[in-house]
Amino acid sequence: MANVKYIFVTGGVTSSLGKGIISSSLAKLLQARGYSVTIQKLDPYINVDPGTLNPYEHGECFVTEDGAETDLDLGHYERFLNVNCSQANNVTTGRIYQNVISKERKGEYLGHTVQVIPHITDEIKRCVKLLGETGDYEIIITEIGGTVGDIESLPYIEAVRQIEWEMGSDCAVIHLTLIPYLSATGELKTKPTQHSVKALRETGVQPDVLVCRTEKPLTSELRRKLALFCNVKKEAVIESIDVETIYDVPLMMQKEHLDKVVLDKLKLPARQEPELNHWNEFLSKLKNPTSEIRIGLVGKYIELKDAYKSISEALIHAGVSNEANVKISWIHSEKLNADTYQDSLKMLHGILVAPGFGDRGIDGKLYAVKYARENNIPFFGICLGMQCAMIEFAKSKLNLAEAHSTEFIETTPVPIIDLMEEQKKVTSKGGTMRLGAY
Repeated sequence: MANVKYIFVTGGVTSSLGKGIISSSLAKLLQARGYSVTIQKLDPYINVDPGTLNPYEHGECFVTEDGAETDLDLGHYERFLNVNCSQANNVTTGRIYQNVISKERKGEYLGHTVQVIPHITDEIKRCVKLLGETGDYEIIITEIGGTVGDIESLPYIEAVRQIEWEMGSDCAVIHLTLIPYLSATGELKTKPTQHSVKALRETGVQPDVLVCRTEKPLTSELRRKLALFCNVKKEAVIESIDVETIYDVPLMMQKEHLDKVVLDKLKLPARQEPELNHWNEFLSKLKNPTSEIRIGLVGKYIELKDAYKSISEALIHAGVSNEANVKISWIHSEKLNADTYQDSLKMLHGILVAPGFGDRGIDGKLYAVKYARENNIPFFGICLGMQCAMIEFAKSKLNLAEAHSTEFIETTPVPIIDLMEEQKKVTSKGGTMRLGAY
């Protein structure tokens, strides 16, 4: 597809402002206008993929249909756009360096000194353009992880500068920033955003659109001030006020005309107005349930809800389909024992035992399985949760008291779950599991 357009989304002031949700919302609006869109995430950590990252640090690892272990934002992309992502939709610094070093070992650089510029930035640019070269998309939205000013993000920002210079009107940059509200003075403060944009411009990148996260509405005067000091048009200062649910954000961005502003920068026609009837129906059911159901999610990383993001979102979506409000009870598997499990689980309509690794909390998961089986409560075990169901059934109903998994008790005489023979000689942890639509 000729003349693919690229949109880059950067973040400033602080992390966790919601670049993934803004990217997904913009993509949804452009998709609703008839454009073929996809989103990719560039992560500035040196891990090759998030598959071996501690969930407490990173949240869940989202697995794509092709088996790639990726950032949880790809889950948002898939849920908002109703499309499948792939390995090409998530690139890390670790993968970039791995590719460059592999090429250097093969002699592809013909003896040149390999440097961050141009070799690392060229590899970033190659990865960014991979999706565009498939011919499947008219617009590629690229979310750059981290915060402007972080040393880890610099090669990515430099790659954006080069692409912006090379492509001109075929490229747009959106900068997501924070407008803090000082309750003591009753004011919204623009200075952090001014400094964030200043830091971005010092790298040679001029944002075309400012999306401002805020607790209070932006006044016309405040928008004018931001436009003046940040060198953008006033209509390109977009308010992103806090909302009830992330699924309100596309409608909020439509109201702020984010899609029109971006299309104008890319010199693309607006085509039809976004058709969001199904989206509005979904929101109506989400906010007006006719019943309530309580589901217990049993896991060992529940202090960080993002560790089970796809599961919790799937439960919300399932609830909407049934016009039910799903109340998730977050239950730490380490706190379930012979004395506590019945009281902890007795008010639930269903129990889900989540995936995990290692023996920490395994006994609690077995108690959750036992309670669901004995009380005829709908049960869903995912990965380790399914294995726990098999172990508990063998212990309780088959009278195999020592039944277990060799992952936890290597010498168990009754290995209900065992490692596949071809996996026993594999010593690496990353990228060794059978995943996706295997």
